[in-house]
Amino acid sequence: MGLEMKTVCERCESKVYDEAYICVHECTFCKGCTSAMSNRCPNCSGELVRRPRATKGACPITVRGNVL
Repeated sequence: MGLEMKTVCERCESKVYDEAYICVHECTFCKGCTSAMSNRCPNCSGELVRRPRATKGACPITVRGNVL
């Protein structure tokens, strides 16, 4: 199961593209809001980290050694 890849900051509602920050529950924030909140999610108090970017030609998803 992949990331949901939300496109809007949950705090200021601005568009987030390549530079979004997420917590373990995939709450999504822009860089400015993340800095203002000291890299802490207001929902779960978890650490906000840079969300990985999707790339073309990504490896196939496997489950227990089987390609889906």
